[in-house]
Amino acid sequence: MPHERLLPMHKQWKLPAEVTYLLGIVIMAFSVAMVTAADFGVSMIVAPAYIISQALHITFGQGEYLIQAVLFLLFCLLMKRFKPAYFASFVTGLIYGAVLDLWRSIIPAFRPETIAAGTLSMTTRIIFFVVGEILTGLSVAMFFKTYLYPQVYDLFVKGIAERYQLNRTKFKIGYDVSMLTISVVLTLCIFHKLVGVGVGTLIMCAVNGAIIGFFDRTLSKRFCFPALLPKWEQYFDKQIESSPSTEEEESV
Repeated sequence: MPHERLLPMHKQWKLPAEVTYLLGIVIMAFSVAMVTAADFGVSMIVAPAYIISQALHITFGQGEYLIQAVLFLLFCLLMKRFKPAYFASFVTGLIYGAVLDLWRSIIPAFRPETIAAGTLSMTTRIIFFVVGEILTGLSVAMFFKTYLYPQVYDLFVKGIAERYQLNRTKFKIGYDVSMLTISVVLTLCIFHKLVGVGVGTLIMCAVNGAIIGFFDRTLSKRFCFPALLPKWEQYFDKQIESSPSTEEEESV
């Protein structure tokens, strides 16, 4: 019997899922602060929060609290139910908002009080945008590797698509377009010009998927993500697997 050729295996490093979750939040907050400082436009997902923060003169993180709270309430209404596990996504948003404001307060180049929008050199702005976009893709890919819920934005797409048996990819595209439309309408109604939305917003829309996919594959090759709290992992996995439509059918 011929010997099978063994393919070289990459050594996988262990990175606990809970640590991955926290690192994902920290990196995502840092990347959003960096992209915001670049002033080419933020992601369409966070644009409404940024616009609201500018209109109400509150921090970016506080704007996130408001938008995600509204989206969370809408999510529960559309789902016609509330699970305690769902609230974990809102907690993620609270942590993310706090870390975002922290980055924007401790790094001078990110601090809106000292650096006016668009006043950094063009080279610095381009570097901030490119690095920030890459780190955003990395942070999203890290969330894929943990059982803990990401922010309300992602839970909304996943939960509503499952509840109403929609194609998740098509629903995500529709969701993104809706957020972009809301952002444009908000900024034009409030400021009569584009604030937080620009060419960078369109670039991120075009390349986000490819960057996230690259880091998703790379992390899977190089790391494994065991849970430090396996009971919590089982609990959250059970909430994900038991979709509302399935439970309703079982209760009939």
